[in-house]
Amino acid sequence: MSVVLKIGPYELKSRLIVGTGKYKDFQTMTAALEASGADMVTVAVRRVNLDRTKESLLDFVDPKKYILLPNTAGCYTKEDAVRTARLGRAAGLSNLVKLEVIGDEYTLMPDNLALLEATKELVKEGFVVMPYTTDDPIMCQKLQDAGAACVMPLAAPIGSGQGILNKINLRLILEKVKVPVIVDAGVGTASDAAVAMELGAHGVLMNTAIAGAKDAVKMAEAMNLAVRAGRLAYEAGRIEKKMHANASSPKEGLVHAIE
Repeated sequence: MSVVLKIGPYELKSRLIVGTGKYKDFQTMTAALEASGADMVTVAVRRVNLDRTKESLLDFVDPKKYILLPNTAGCYTKEDAVRTARLGRAAGLSNLVKLEVIGDEYTLMPDNLALLEATKELVKEGFVVMPYTTDDPIMCQKLQDAGAACVMPLAAPIGSGQGILNKINLRLILEKVKVPVIVDAGVGTASDAAVAMELGAHGVLMNTAIAGAKDAVKMAEAMNLAVRAGRLAYEAGRIEKKMHANASSPKEGLVHAIE
């Protein structure tokens, strides 16, 4: 399968990026990652045992098979996010970082001002920054201009499963920026992922939708198929929506029955 998505120097064969949290056990996580077909998986730097003195999810994610994407989940300040990114790189995870700076414990919405400043700082330090942000076209452009390798606007609040709440903003972001647009947060089921891709998103990142499903492995496979189908539909180009019916067979050339 050929490369379909480039993020900085990294080349992915799958447009689906998946998380490693919230699974009932590591065995289920491993099976779900396999079923998802993902090349890149994200791990929370602050939630893994980096010194490997005890069992860690890193023992169940093969770095030869997956590109590890450290994230700064749980950080509420620019300083904390930058420090966490540095910690992940120092521990040998990657120079990649899914940059999160949360502004509020209740909504878990990003603090975009702190996010932008953290992006600028980490880009200068040689990180490949993938910032998680709101679906604000102007902020996405500012993050791009700051050197972000992609932008990752939320579809809906983290873990809400509400799907794409603002299709117009997503379309505007896709028009505004040149770097890849990865829809992150809020996807609940396969149709949500397909819609994101049909709108033109370059990829989708998810965790809760898979890990929280009744059957995580089946949902991972469903998301794999949905992302692929949605992208194919986008590339194929949907028919125009019309107010009235349009017959599949034209009237011209019909042979009328002899009465």
